[in-house]
Parts: sequence; C-alpha cells; structure tokens
Amino acid sequence: MKISFKNFKTEYSSKFYDLNIEWLEKYFCVEDYDKEVLSKPEKYIIKKGGIILFAEFNNDIVGTVALMPTNNKFTFELTKMAVNPNYRNNKIGQKLLEKIISIAKKMSLKKIILYSNKKLKNAIHLYLKYNFTEIALEDNCPYVRANIKMELSI
Repeated sequence: MKISFKNFKTEYSSKFYDLNIEWLEKYFCVEDYDKEVLSKPEKYIIKKGGIILFAEFNNDIVGTVALMPTNNKFTFELTKMAVNPNYRNNKIGQKLLEKIISIAKKMSLKKIILYSNKKLKNAIHLYLKYNFTEIALEDNCPYVRANIKMELSI
C-alpha cells in the first residue's frame, strides 16, 4: 500500500476531527479536552509549533497523527493518532509513527511522550516496538481515559 504524507492544511481539519472521534467513541468517550483540541487544531497544535501529519492513499486522507508542544521545548506529545477503520491492518499507523519520529529528530527534540490506555493493545505493541518505555503517569494527566504514559528518548 503506497502511502504519501501531507502536512496540515485547514481543509484537512474535518478529517483530523472525524478520524479521531471515530476511535474515541468506539473505545472510550469523547472528553471535553478532546473536543477542544480536535475542533481547533490550528490553535492548540499548529500555532504553538506543533505538527499534524496525514496519511493519504488514492487521494483520500486515511490516517493522522500529531506532535503537540509541551511545557518543555525539547519534549512534544505524540497525540491524536488515528487510522480510518477501512484501512486498518495495512501498517498505516506504523508508517505515521515512523514519519513523525523522523520529523521529531529533525526538530532536535529530545523526547516524545504519549498517553494511552492499556486496552489499546495494538497501539501499545506498536509503541513498544519503536522503543517507547512506560513512565509514571502524573496525577494531573490531561486525559481521564489514560492509564499509561510512555516516552521515547530521541
């Protein structure tokens, strides 16, 4: 499957929202924080120096992932990774992860962190495959559904 990557454009905002809402509704509930970030990606990610990347196949956006700045300028959060259910099991998530890690290296980041849930076994397996390690989950975690925090030293 030949995937190309696209950087964020305003016209992709609805794809970013829809791809993420789909999996959030399937596995969890959509939290207020999710709705806020997903409905205003330029405000919360792009304008703060973050990256939103899209996977395209046959002129259709089939996946997305973001790197969102944190309070530490050398640490970004890997967030909002989603793949269209019709295209899952085609290694699109893996390709998105590889590409976003490559971008993080070019940005001279030192760490990527992420929040997830252990019931997302395929996602956790993928993160472990790319050398993310589990670290302590802070008390003031931004996501109610998160029960695992991971990091990748770059």
